[in-house]
Amino acid sequence: MTTTYPFSAIVGMDGLRLGLLLNAVSPAVGGVLVRGEKGTAKSTAVRAIAALLPAVDVVAGCRFSCDPAAPDPSCPDGPHEPDTGEARPARMVELPVGASEDRLVGALDIERALSDGVKAFEPGLLADAHRGVLYVDEVNLLHDHLIDLLLDAAAMGASYVEREGVSVRHAARFLLVGTMNPEEGELRPQLLDRFGLTVEVAASRDTDERVEVVRRRLAYDEDPEGFAARWAADEEALRERIAAARALLPRVRLGDRALRQIAAVCAGFEVDGMRADIVTARTATALAAWAGRTDVRTEDVRGAALLSLPHRRRRAPFDAPGLDEDKLDEILRQFEEDEPDPDPGPEGPDSPDDGPGGPDGPGGGPQEDAGDGAGEQAPPAAPEPSVPDQRTGEHETADRETDSARADGDDGADEGPGGGGGERAAVGAAEPFRTRRLDVPGLGEGAAGRRSRARSAHGRTTGARRPRGTLSALHLTATVRAAAPHQRARGRRGPGLLVRRDDLREAVREGREGNLVLFVVDASGSMAARTRMSAIKGAVLSLLLDAYQRRDKVGLITFRGSDAELALPPTSSVDAAAVRLERLPTGGRTPLAAGLLKAREVLRVERLRDPARRPLLVVVTDGRATEAKRSGGPTPVERAGRAARMLAGDGVASVVVDCESGPVRLGLAGALARELRATPVTLDELRADSVTALVRDVRTVSNPRRAA
Repeated sequence: MTTTYPFSAIVGMDGLRLGLLLNAVSPAVGGVLVRGEKGTAKSTAVRAIAALLPAVDVVAGCRFSCDPAAPDPSCPDGPHEPDTGEARPARMVELPVGASEDRLVGALDIERALSDGVKAFEPGLLADAHRGVLYVDEVNLLHDHLIDLLLDAAAMGASYVEREGVSVRHAARFLLVGTMNPEEGELRPQLLDRFGLTVEVAASRDTDERVEVVRRRLAYDEDPEGFAARWAADEEALRERIAAARALLPRVRLGDRALRQIAAVCAGFEVDGMRADIVTARTATALAAWAGRTDVRTEDVRGAALLSLPHRRRRAPFDAPGLDEDKLDEILRQFEEDEPDPDPGPEGPDSPDDGPGGPDGPGGGPQEDAGDGAGEQAPPAAPEPSVPDQRTGEHETADRETDSARADGDDGADEGPGGGGGERAAVGAAEPFRTRRLDVPGLGEGAAGRRSRARSAHGRTTGARRPRGTLSALHLTATVRAAAPHQRARGRRGPGLLVRRDDLREAVREGREGNLVLFVVDASGSMAARTRMSAIKGAVLSLLLDAYQRRDKVGLITFRGSDAELALPPTSSVDAAAVRLERLPTGGRTPLAAGLLKAREVLRVERLRDPARRPLLVVVTDGRATEAKRSGGPTPVERAGRAARMLAGDGVASVVVDCESGPVRLGLAGALARELRATPVTLDELRADSVTALVRDVRTVSNPRRAA
């Protein structure tokens, strides 16, 4: 059995450890979402907290961990006999990213239900995690329907399984912990709101702290049992403090003053709904119990707000989570009137160090030398990330840009010795708008999403087929039709239908898939006019917003000067693409062929990595092609046409966003679209409310090998 790294031996990570400890004290807080870069001990901390949870009493032999003192009346293994309890450690269950719905919620044996009339249920991970910890690593990479099921169970404390009229319900109360790397994609704001708390983690920049992290990790890897033994006393002290805080929690008083502070803070930060108020109140109560007090103070409200509100302020898809602490303090100062001294806690006058962990807080003496502060009563200040405002297009460099930008339609910026006009400062994007949906033609089988038609486990039923593996989605009508002709031969005498395994049919369903949307953006001098580039960035930002809502992966290629650059490899983080787009400089010649060839190479590699995810190529250009002059050989326009025909031959569904402007139009983008066999659209036609957009769609690719 693997020895878990001790929780009290974790160096730093004060906010992360406090968030986990508060959920251990009060599971009603609603779990914690841990956001941070790779290699920051997120998983180590989560696995370590499970070892500190008190043991639970369960009914012997119950697969659903029923409490013998109050067994679940609807438990599938019930009813339970009295006096059948036994103690066992709290479980820590991990949900893998590739888990199926049946693995999460459990599965009903439809075959036995139809043929034998037996309700046979195989519990899933939600049942295993009941009264323990459910850990979801890379929660942002889970399919949306799995996240919905997971969070619904966490909110209701129960899991429901429905299959063709057969239903099972069982209790599912657990400490939900999710970890994610924001670089790999964000959760929807609606799903972020379902996590009680959130903490941001990052590797320390302090040399001494980093040295201590490495020293402890090497010591643990060399002798896990010996390392754990050296921290056993600190672990036991922390375990006792959690138990004491749990026992004290029901006696903590949340006064009217604290409630008004919480309401004022949530209203001041304009968070949606009332969940923020409720979670903040529960967190402040848990903070008071953790400090050994029976009253909630202003510092508890402040600490709770820093944990419960940052992720709830992500109102738009490209907003960065964060909380303005100066504004928080200003709101709380409204309640700084004199108040009577609070009642002392059950063990005398309190202070943050009076808990069961002793004067050094959780973890004891060695923690102080290492700068490890799990016992601090409020999370560290979390500076708000410095990200341009994607909604307004404001950006510092846009304000510093000179007013010497050329007028729209001036193509001289990319000409001249050495490649033309040189690099220009980035300009901000114009206000994004709702775009029309651009589909990939045909029927795919990619990951669930909201863009193109695909065969999927969820959606409308379009047919039936014989089961492939375990039957999960029964097509009842087709099953009855298959069994009906054989009833006399099978000796049927009563009203019931005799069904055999060969009669079973599963439903074939059609839903929507997410695609790989690869943007190829012209950043050359011909696009560099300030107002023109701002409008183009606004259009691309609108398409990125659409990709976010449709659960696509995105990539970004830019071309300017003498070559093309993969500015962002294909990723689920649409936010990262928006930031790269905002910082995109312009200037130089227009190597259109290089941009198209780079796109072909990226799509070739991605086809090997994820063959089921179909691509959609979006080329944003005015169609011009200029490169350094060569003696002989094809012209830049001819090279671009050849590259476009190669992409068309690969069967890539494409869209060309025509950015040409001005009274004189050369139609080069339209010619490029014909070579790509792509749909040409103007910036105006991208808008969902455009009249012309109502009758335009992505053209079906003629290559039968890829179109199928």
